[in-house]
Amino acid sequence: MARIGRILALGLVIALLPRPSLAETSVRLLDYADLDGWAEDDHAAALSVFQSTCRDMDGAEWPAVCAMAETTTDARVFFELLFRPVLIGGEATALFTGYFEPELQGSTRRTSRYRYPVYRMPPEATGRWLSRREIEESGVLEDRGLEIAWVDDPVELFFLQIQGSGRIRLTDGRVIRVGYGGRNGHEYRSIGQELVRRGIYNAHQVSAQVIQNWVRRNPAAGRDLMYHNPSYVFFREVEISDPSLGPLGAMNRSITPMRTIAVDPRFTPLGAPVWIEKDGAAPMRRLMIAQDTGGAIRGAQRADIFFGYGDAAGREAGTIRDAGRMIVLLPIEEAHRRVPDA
Repeated sequence: MARIGRILALGLVIALLPRPSLAETSVRLLDYADLDGWAEDDHAAALSVFQSTCRDMDGAEWPAVCAMAETTTDARVFFELLFRPVLIGGEATALFTGYFEPELQGSTRRTSRYRYPVYRMPPEATGRWLSRREIEESGVLEDRGLEIAWVDDPVELFFLQIQGSGRIRLTDGRVIRVGYGGRNGHEYRSIGQELVRRGIYNAHQVSAQVIQNWVRRNPAAGRDLMYHNPSYVFFREVEISDPSLGPLGAMNRSITPMRTIAVDPRFTPLGAPVWIEKDGAAPMRRLMIAQDTGGAIRGAQRADIFFGYGDAAGREAGTIRDAGRMIVLLPIEEAHRRVPDA
């Protein structure tokens, strides 16, 4: 999922949710009349995003659906005729968070200002390798030509690793994009949750901005806090053919602001349309496309909304931690296979 040189999306600072088994997850068919706000959405916008990854989907039903998606003249009718809304996870309350693509300041050479390296994955980092602390304190990656660039802020670099992708604006005016290239095999641990455990903040006080500010106010303790997360992400440079396009998602296609969500693919097929009913201060009723995944995105009723790139998107994404529900749209035959008694 990407990924922060601004505010870290809350989906990446909350504790990982437990993973129920598929056998324990209830599945129920709904009608389109059950979807709050369905008639008011821009179905054509959702269809356009759906078409961008439809051909990459697995399953016998999808090729015919994708062929019809390319020729339909009425997006709403297309979805209503070929899909059934499926509520996976019963009446459990959904959790929606936001993510975005950060933009960092960097250089292709190390200087007194730009001295924090963005690394490619070393060949020996297979399986469970060195922890974050061991990598940074041992210098095992230094002077091996693995640096893609150097950036000016270790806190932003840490959050870039959690986001998994971003842009780096170089001193010569160029902008490069980096995407997920692998990791060291250690599980992600939330530093936001750790601040709560230590009694520094209450759970409702924790936000991306709060975490970043605390780390910067407490450099030594902040560095130790970042070591609490042993996971270390490596990157690869990704060509930016069109700067207006989003980063590559889990389907290796560019994702779209406010129409792409990251999901748990154990429950929601990648590429599937998903109707979200997000509550909170800025309610959202919208047809999204499940084109991405994320380490903190666990469970049937869990989604991360992609807000775009840069500071403004980061500020928006960082405020989202809302309840609601999400309904997956599945081709009719697949929907009835999942709910055989319907």
